[in-house]
Amino acid sequence: MLKNKYIRKVIEFLGIAVGAVIATFAIEEFLVPCTILDGGVVGIGIMINNLTGISLSILTIIFNIPFLIIGTRKMGKMFIVKSAFGMTIFSVFLEIFAPMVNATDEYLLAVCFGGVILGIGVGLVIRFGGCLDGTETVAILLNKKFNFPVGQTVLIFNVIIFSAAGLIFGFDRAMYSLLTYFITSKVLDIVESGMDQTKAAMIITNDAKEISRQIYERLGRTVTIMEGEGLVSGKKVVLYCVLTRFEIQELKEIIKETDESAFIAVSDVAEIIGTHIKKSGKLTLKEDEPVKVQHSDQVTVETDTTE
Repeated sequence: MLKNKYIRKVIEFLGIAVGAVIATFAIEEFLVPCTILDGGVVGIGIMINNLTGISLSILTIIFNIPFLIIGTRKMGKMFIVKSAFGMTIFSVFLEIFAPMVNATDEYLLAVCFGGVILGIGVGLVIRFGGCLDGTETVAILLNKKFNFPVGQTVLIFNVIIFSAAGLIFGFDRAMYSLLTYFITSKVLDIVESGMDQTKAAMIITNDAKEISRQIYERLGRTVTIMEGEGLVSGKKVVLYCVLTRFEIQELKEIIKETDESAFIAVSDVAEIIGTHIKKSGKLTLKEDEPVKVQHSDQVTVETDTTE
């Protein structure tokens, strides 16, 4: 079991590394030569790089460090480690790809192919539990604290960045950048298997108390606990939890570490009505305290079970 766990970790970090390299290739060989911006920290870095000549890899590292520090105490430790690893690989390969011959100087080709390749790279990184851009970390933190939607928060950041790019480089560049962003987002969704901003997880387990505790402590999410009965397996406890796409990988880790026999179904949530309870304090459960069926104000409608 321990050996399998290490193998999974190696595969995850390898996947993040491959995704980071692919994303770097798209940015350095397609977007940068045509002054087309990516969103977030990288977009800011491209603007400053064009204005000052400072290395994009150095700017990416400098700008991402504060976001990692902010997220250290609030996000899962493994998420921060994977993100730092991905960002490091990303920055290193920016330097490696910089002197190479550009893939194209045609703007439309750069937008289409750059957006698709970038979406594949970023999608792989997120699929294996990492992150390449610090603004996404801030968006997740704001989601945890104030319930701001992650996708809308990232979009607001990027609209501000693209607007600034329009003022500096011309609004045609801003429109090219926005089009690239939409292409990247769609491809990223496909790579991540239909990854929407909000997901719902239903977990059938024999260790509901520990899994609930881990979800609360590591993800800051409450769960709805229900009684169930399997046709063959008999009495079961069912956990229901609403979370963001970035937290799915951490949830999988919790399940693997706590109860590998658990059954988990992840579905898309089209809409949430009501208050979504977040972590507000230390969860304390006595070891002999039984799991009780309780009600939650998490109410979801229009779910589409695509995973």
